[in-house]
Amino acid sequence: MVIVVVAAVFMTNLDLWIVNVALPTIGTDFGSGGLPRLSSLSWVLNGYGVGLAALLVVAGRLGDRVGHRRVFLGGVLVFTISSGLCALAPNLAVLVVARVLQSAGAAAQLPTSLALLMAVFPPQRRTVVARGWSAVGALAAAAGPVIGGLLVLASWRWVFVVNLPIGLLSLVVGLRVLPHPAARQREPLPDLVGAALVTVAVGSVAGALVQAPVWGWTSAATLGLLALAVLATVLFLRRCAVHPAPLFELSLFRVPGFALANTATFVFGVGFAIMLLSDVLWCQEVWHYSPLRTGLALAPGPAMVPVVTLLSARAVHRYGTGPVAAVGSVLFAAAMCWQAGFVGTAPSYLTDLLPGMVLGGTGVGLAMSTLIAAGVISLPPQRSATGSAMVNTGRQISAAVGVALLVSLIGVRVEAGSLGEFRAAWLVAALCGLLTAGLAVALPRPVPVPHPEPVAAPAG
Repeated sequence: MVIVVVAAVFMTNLDLWIVNVALPTIGTDFGSGGLPRLSSLSWVLNGYGVGLAALLVVAGRLGDRVGHRRVFLGGVLVFTISSGLCALAPNLAVLVVARVLQSAGAAAQLPTSLALLMAVFPPQRRTVVARGWSAVGALAAAAGPVIGGLLVLASWRWVFVVNLPIGLLSLVVGLRVLPHPAARQREPLPDLVGAALVTVAVGSVAGALVQAPVWGWTSAATLGLLALAVLATVLFLRRCAVHPAPLFELSLFRVPGFALANTATFVFGVGFAIMLLSDVLWCQEVWHYSPLRTGLALAPGPAMVPVVTLLSARAVHRYGTGPVAAVGSVLFAAAMCWQAGFVGTAPSYLTDLLPGMVLGGTGVGLAMSTLIAAGVISLPPQRSATGSAMVNTGRQISAAVGVALLVSLIGVRVEAGSLGEFRAAWLVAALCGLLTAGLAVALPRPVPVPHPEPVAAPAG
């Protein structure tokens, strides 16, 4: 059961890294002799991020109501089919639409996968399980750049084809081995109108940021999108306050640990998204690395993440989630400052980029999984699926905002003369790390479970 869940979660997280590495090649294929405007190309990433942000909580609530197993397997099916559609996309518009559909499958898998794991492990191991679940993403991060670079050597379409065998095997084996946690059939259906409002709000913010360099910051179109984002946000919060099954349970934000962990995850996610895409663009478009060389150049950073995540488990147990996440956030900020201070247009990987990669990977390993786990374990077990969905919704919104903010900072095209713009982006990412550290130190320590409770054997 654990292997099936891990394989599916690994697949959805791997997709983030390999698509980032493939993005310049996708642009060359769909452009006219080079990378098209980033304001258009960025929607390959943001279409996926916005879709996840809108649907994660919907899927979590649907899993709570009709069964986590059913929603999880449905998500694997949708993700697999849409990956095939991405591989066959004839143009950029079709690829973006297929990516949105792919995000729906990922949204169904992520919260329900954690709930399936929580159902078969005792309460005193919830922190370990939550961090281990988060570490799957770290393993995908470690493998993603190199796998993406290798696949792009054949064609960027292979970064989506690789999902097909993993998805089919997960579906076939999952039907036989996944447990059947009890569903709450009387719980109201999730709020689809709220999901639509989130989509409008996040999409409008991202659209305003990526188009502002083209339209102008004070143009009617840019200001109109920002006004629409504010209106959609206000309507969304009002609906959450009155709806019987809101997309965001605002009452959960009264739990100090959950509110702080969500905020910290969001801020860190903005910086992380800036770092991830900016490094890919810098290597391929300024240093003119091939996709494979780019993947190899970036690999040391994400390779540090799973190692640090596993080795820091004892530190989390001893010192709590807050101090560990704070140290990781400071290290991430230091890595971004290193890049801003030392990276130049003439390639010098060992002295310019590699130290920042190792330092940043260490910081992400300490901070990301710890913050996500801190949010999940602060809630009662029966809200684990919805709670993890809300934490990851904030993370996906932050990824969309981070990508859009990067495009706004570096402009619509990337060239060797963009060093000043990239340095500004890296310093913004560093600021996100420092703000996250300030939030993390305020996280309360989780209350240990004194006596283990009996756990029913998984069905199937």
